[in-house]
Amino acid sequence: MPSGTIDRGDGVALAWDKIEGAGPTIVFLPGFRSDMTGDKATGLAAFAASRGQAMLRFDYSGHGASGGDFLDGTIGRWAADALVAIDRLTTGALILVGSSMGGWIGLLTAIARPDRVTALVGIAAAPDFTERLMWESMAPPERERLMRDGVLYVPSQYGTPTPITRRLIEDGRDHLVLNGQIPFAGRVRLLHGQADPDVPWELALTIADRIASDDVAVTLVKDGDHRLSRPSDLALLYRTVGALLDETGE
Repeated sequence: MPSGTIDRGDGVALAWDKIEGAGPTIVFLPGFRSDMTGDKATGLAAFAASRGQAMLRFDYSGHGASGGDFLDGTIGRWAADALVAIDRLTTGALILVGSSMGGWIGLLTAIARPDRVTALVGIAAAPDFTERLMWESMAPPERERLMRDGVLYVPSQYGTPTPITRRLIEDGRDHLVLNGQIPFAGRVRLLHGQADPDVPWELALTIADRIASDDVAVTLVKDGDHRLSRPSDLALLYRTVGALLDETGE
């Protein structure tokens, strides 16, 4: 199983792990402060290997085994990281699987590479979260502190406080996708837990409404949380990706 790093062009190394196999290539896009070693990423890699399917995992800059400072990261920067990894490490058709923020990165990637992306799977996809879920939830004093200091540390149930930077918020506004039609005509499958405390499940319906494609299906898991990484959740993910592969295997 090949793995390594690639220089994205400015001295920052992006870590990656690849499975050689049949196309289309599955590309896993992690979430905010997550990486390619999580349960969904590694489980999907094992699923791909069992099918002889090509798959690429990687870490955005400032995440996991990649170089760079997390505080320098923005949606635009991480979306560019995804394109670097995809363009340099894969060929042919792609099925993108994006978790949380990865769903936003996946939509931006699909827009940027419409000739290559044939399908997109979102797991608690969170496009526009910097505006809808971060900025809009901040009290005026928090907004003032963020704009003044350049960073705001917000408590997180997943570990250390989450740093939200001014550049993350401002750059996010340049990459919003839900303020109009999303020009993607491929197949879209959205999986979302209705017990998700971080990203409202109704957002999946908004995404479905905004995407130009008519081949869009939303699956709601009533007791599912944000991570959707229980064995039953992973089984749903594998069935979803497997069905897309069965329809488009090269």
